[in-house]
Amino acid sequence: MRQVVNVAAVIGTIVLNGLANALPLNGLTTGEISDRFDVYFVPAGYVFSIWGLIYLGLVGFAIYQALPAQRDNARLRRVGYLFALSCGANVAWLFLWHYEQFVWTLAAMFLLLLSLILIYLRLGIGRSAVSSAERWLVRVPFSVYLGWVTVATIANVTSVLDYVNWSGWGIGPQVWAVIMLVVGVGVATAVGFTRGDVAYMLVIVWAFAGIGIKHAATPTVAIAAWVATALVILAIGASMLWQRAKQRTIHISLGPNP
Repeated sequence: MRQVVNVAAVIGTIVLNGLANALPLNGLTTGEISDRFDVYFVPAGYVFSIWGLIYLGLVGFAIYQALPAQRDNARLRRVGYLFALSCGANVAWLFLWHYEQFVWTLAAMFLLLLSLILIYLRLGIGRSAVSSAERWLVRVPFSVYLGWVTVATIANVTSVLDYVNWSGWGIGPQVWAVIMLVVGVGVATAVGFTRGDVAYMLVIVWAFAGIGIKHAATPTVAIAAWVATALVILAIGASMLWQRAKQRTIHISLGPNP
């Protein structure tokens, strides 16, 4: 039952997201609504093409987990119906956004983020070895999805705060954008060093570079975005070295006694 529900959930999510922009839902595309908000933590339009990669990965996951050989896969069983929940949150956000219920979009976005974090943890990404098929059809898709939703959550919050005319506690929007970039670098670095998750970090690089490009006319934000991009790239290299050093230490400690 779980396997069938997951397949239906991903198909429904992709179809509804496609129709939302093809019709478009409520007469507006997702991007047209996003362009209304004067916020800096939003990347250039081309960056959103990552959704194509995300949905391709989720289709791969849906097919893989539906295979008879994966019915008793303990890691996939631990995910349970969380994936279906994430799809429901995705679609709920879509309708709330298109019908301009912006404050309520935060509830849907946080539910999506939480469900993906739980999936990530239950899959044990970066904590255990799996087959190449499971790595590319399960772990990488969810790493990419979670990476993007991490960025999207921050962007959603900033858009809603702009919508309600939040004063920013006297701090300017450009400075807040820099603060959010710093937070993003910190999160990406933490994931890199604790999980060795390059896919997650590359999504952050993709998004931050897009922020730098979109806001090239605003030096404070553009420079901060490019510096943040460079720092995450450096963190990728450093985390890879860190993970290799840990593996080497483990191999040495498990080696034969002299």
